[in-house]
Amino acid sequence: MTIDKRRLAQNFSRAASHYRQHAALQQAVCERLLERLDLFRLQPTRILDLGCGTGFAWKGLRRHYPRADIIGLDLAHGMLRESRRGRWWRRERLICADAERLPLVSGAVDLVFSSLMLQWCAPPDRALAESLRVLKPGGLLLASSLGPDTLKELRAAWAASAGSAGSPPQGMGQSLPFVDLHDFGDALIRAGFSAPVVDVEHITLTYPHAPAILRDLHDLGTGDARVERERGLIGPGRMRAFARAYEQWRRPDGTLPATYEVVYAHAFGPRPDTRPQDGSTVAAFPFSALRGRRGIPS
Repeated sequence: MTIDKRRLAQNFSRAASHYRQHAALQQAVCERLLERLDLFRLQPTRILDLGCGTGFAWKGLRRHYPRADIIGLDLAHGMLRESRRGRWWRRERLICADAERLPLVSGAVDLVFSSLMLQWCAPPDRALAESLRVLKPGGLLLASSLGPDTLKELRAAWAASAGSAGSPPQGMGQSLPFVDLHDFGDALIRAGFSAPVVDVEHITLTYPHAPAILRDLHDLGTGDARVERERGLIGPGRMRAFARAYEQWRRPDGTLPATYEVVYAHAFGPRPDTRPQDGSTVAAFPFSALRGRRGIPS
């Protein structure tokens, strides 16, 4: 599968002006990721916010590291333009570029922070390798991505409606090849990171009906950006069949769920004498297992 980067940037740029109104999940995951900075003793002088979008992370990064320089990088120029309207944009340097081809010198930053961007790099190996390259030795990568249970109800309902007329809606007929936590950890090791740790969380958003889920995804700019995407309009019969199929997940409170599997990861840029050897492993466990350990808040 190949991502059409130009189309991806266009999708998000078109959504930029109203992105914050629909990005409840993105904001929540960003806040959870920022909370994890408390686990590390860092004093970064330069931070790369990789896939910064409209700048959700900047307030929290400033709170943790008021003296650090922040570089906001995103593929979508419209997102960067919108970020300048935010109250937390101050002196952040903004770069419109591809995460798989970072226009930064090696060893340029102490922290790479990336919230819900890496799922758009399929697979994430090249973006992770570039993140490692721009990290100083011993620097930290703190990231979140989406796992394979993401939108499982939607994908099942669309598959169940396959007998009806019409073509798949953008991004719904075939999903991105979401990487699970084990494969994500393996990708970190392949990239050359040291001491990777990954864990997973499931978050459920609720909606009044199935079309509202599709509208929300469209308004977020998450249309199909695959080169191999299917073209065509959605027939009304297919949409009705999709909505009927989704009803099997109707909850007692009258809402429909949309599940997201969020994969969290951190890893370090190895120092010259600590490059991982063959046979390295990745620690994978629930984040709750960390709480109560010495130095980690309960």
